[in-house]
Amino acid sequence: MTTKKRGMPALKKKGYLWITLALFLVSLALHWYFGWNAYVSEQEAHGQAPEVSDYLQEMLRDTFENWQSEFLQLIWQVAGLSFLYYIGSPQSKEGEERTEEKLDYILRKLDPEKADRMIREWDEKYPRE
Repeated sequence: MTTKKRGMPALKKKGYLWITLALFLVSLALHWYFGWNAYVSEQEAHGQAPEVSDYLQEMLRDTFENWQSEFLQLIWQVAGLSFLYYIGSPQSKEGEERTEEKLDYILRKLDPEKADRMIREWDEKYPRE
């Protein structure tokens, strides 16, 4: 007896996204909370009253510096490498060609009579570039 699975709830289906978003928001909130505590202490040490506008300006500057140095580098590494792999840079093609040859070799060793026919069929179905 088979039962149809209903669609997963969005929370479960995209669990990694939700956990990452929660960690991001918690870390950002903690960054700003501890930043406020440090700002207030610094202002008190100088005998000045803390001002929200000065704090916001300082924290926005620090937050965007952090994003620039950390997240933009990571985004470029992931997106840039994915793009280069997608367009078929020499480094990515080398691995694919080598893998194809290895698979062809293994197939010929396992089933020498059918190997050439199967390889031709797959090459027609999935042409090599």
